[in-house]
Amino acid sequence: MSWLRPLGSTGLAVSALGLGTVKLGRDQGVKYPGGFVIPDDRAARALLNQARDLGINLIDTAPAYGRSEERLGPLLEGQRKDWLICSKVGEEFEGGQSRFDFSPEHVHFSVQRSLSRLRCEVIDLVLVHSDGNDLQIIENFGTLQALADLKKQGLIRAFGMSTKTVTGGIAAAQQSDCVMLTYNLDYRDEEAVLAECARLGRGALIKKALASGHLSSTVDDPVRASMDLIFGHPGSSAAIIGTITPSHLAANVAAARAAMKDA
Repeated sequence: MSWLRPLGSTGLAVSALGLGTVKLGRDQGVKYPGGFVIPDDRAARALLNQARDLGINLIDTAPAYGRSEERLGPLLEGQRKDWLICSKVGEEFEGGQSRFDFSPEHVHFSVQRSLSRLRCEVIDLVLVHSDGNDLQIIENFGTLQALADLKKQGLIRAFGMSTKTVTGGIAAAQQSDCVMLTYNLDYRDEEAVLAECARLGRGALIKKALASGHLSSTVDDPVRASMDLIFGHPGSSAAIIGTITPSHLAANVAAARAAMKDA
């Protein structure tokens, strides 16, 4: 099984693991079991270099991740060809609180702002950052259509939705290029979304692959078991795992590569 994998029919090839970067920009309102210190530029640059050297080419960020986009712009300068960037629209995080705006006007504003922050001319993948009302967003706001328009304009290469429900995930798979969904050892309710992505040839990115650090300890090696689960499903394109710990990053990649070798 190849480490670089097609992201559905987008023409993009993503590494089996992507690096989530919420911890580069935000330490409030996160659901990890322990606190952490946002790394300085030196540590962040070293982490990104390590990820690249380990074969990771996918970075996941969002306006809702605090200063993540703003920091990634200069940190990745001169390396744009080495990375595929996934960002989002819909959620803003200000003053310790999230707010949501799924209007087409905000989608266009948000993508232009992300392009400026990331210091690039095109974003590889942009997802709608759902508030949980997936179907309402898809059916009533025109959010996905706005992203489709931006794709036609050449400002983004692919689009989709980070969903929170099975019905929303299936609907997003039917109307976009890629779905980001939750799937891990402790939560498999959205497996039907993965199956729909596989059926339609859509990209499927797995979020909370390690349950944001809350995995149960009912197996001896939960990281390896998680990778076995994720890459054992034909619908999985890549798993997004956020870490700022170099040893965890290396261990995650090793577990993913081992799982794929044995698949």
